[in-house]
Amino acid sequence: MKLTGKVAAITGAARGIGKACAKRFLDDGVKVVISDVDADGLAATAAELARPDALRTVVGNVAKRADVDLLVATAVKEFGRLDIMVNNAGVARNQDILEISEQDFDEIIAINLKGAFFGVQAAAKQMIAQGGGGVIINMSSVNALLAIPTLATYAISKGGMKQLTSVAAVALAPHNIRVVAVGPGTILTDMVASAIYTSEDARKTVLSRTPAGRGGEPGEVASVVAFLASDDASYITGQTIYPDGGRLILNYTVPVKEK
Repeated sequence: MKLTGKVAAITGAARGIGKACAKRFLDDGVKVVISDVDADGLAATAAELARPDALRTVVGNVAKRADVDLLVATAVKEFGRLDIMVNNAGVARNQDILEISEQDFDEIIAINLKGAFFGVQAAAKQMIAQGGGGVIINMSSVNALLAIPTLATYAISKGGMKQLTSVAAVALAPHNIRVVAVGPGTILTDMVASAIYTSEDARKTVLSRTPAGRGGEPGEVASVVAFLASDDASYITGQTIYPDGGRLILNYTVPVKEK
């Protein structure tokens, strides 16, 4: 009820955390525009959520400024304004650091960091023009702080995301725009399946570092996003909140208990 009537835009929302955020916002009375480079996946998500009264889709690549601008413009055209921007689109590749090519590096940074920067800019310009402030939420990761060498490009991009969130929060505070980030631990998404849970041993290693003893669900991250988007979080800006099952507080491994 606290978000009823708001308008949100979410990138990378064909599946996973972005999709969960769209569902949560719709359930909370928010009008939502979702985007993704995967046109078929985006259409499938829209059909599954089944909210033609409150949901629109835009196919686009966040690495292209024009596509991010189109997402924001669609929110304004369809629903009159933009109150919440979730820069969620991201990719990860499991690679030996010595084998990362220039193309690999550029592609990850373009999607994960440059795309979020474009999202901050486009959303902020609209929020300033319409007045009344707003909230920009960047999807970071525990890898902004942790050093996992096989996820080097992903970790580097999320380290940059931490500073993007900080500097944008300071720059946009005079306009009543809050900029925050969410840094999930291991969440059970397609990206985790392809880049992190690459084997049973890899899965057990991750769980040995997670006090909660399990991977998180996308909806658990969406709950944090919904809180940060609401006035309940009105005094939080420039911070990254980490729903990680205790990952960051652990300085030793714990036994894995199979259920």
